[in-house]
Amino acid sequence: MALNPQLFPNGMPVPFTNEVSVLARDGVEFEVDKIPGSQGGSVKAKGTIYLSNIRMVFVANKPHGNFTAFDMPLLYVRGEKFNQPIFLCNNISGQVEPVVPENQHRALYSTHSFKILFKEGGCGTFVPLFFNLITSVRQYNQLSVPVVNVDPLQAAQTPVDEMMRHAYVDPNDPTRIFLQQPTPGSELRRRSYQSRPVEHD
Repeated sequence: MALNPQLFPNGMPVPFTNEVSVLARDGVEFEVDKIPGSQGGSVKAKGTIYLSNIRMVFVANKPHGNFTAFDMPLLYVRGEKFNQPIFLCNNISGQVEPVVPENQHRALYSTHSFKILFKEGGCGTFVPLFFNLITSVRQYNQLSVPVVNVDPLQAAQTPVDEMMRHAYVDPNDPTRIFLQQPTPGSELRRRSYQSRPVEHD
């Protein structure tokens, strides 16, 4: 995980080199714990979730203290589960390991628990794509469980084109699938999770 990743002015995450955008889903509520500077350490916000071959990024509609976005590398996600409670909305819950800066010790960072709640419309497109993608990323990188010392950008090598071509689209799910890659500032690409200025290709 990385708190407040770089975003374009329109709110889309600045992509990494070789990152392929899969989908965007508006109208979700996102809950995450252990956020420094937030009251009680937890944040609950509404916004958009972006899914790529490397990560999921939640971008809040409006800042919540110092929280504007939350980046979750797919190789660091574990314990993911689709929940269908009787009286509440469908959601995906799980944990994500932190992306530890090069000069810091792993013990200073703890695992975050997260929940993505689908409050506006169905989730019949998002859920299968998410679980298929996370399974493919793990199989391609030969990991049955997340390993935090693995470079999260290794997931970029996972072939996702075929999966996206055969995706089922639920008419009740407002998820937007990217058949073409978004173009705003397409010359900007990040090369690592470390905090550095955006680099040009």
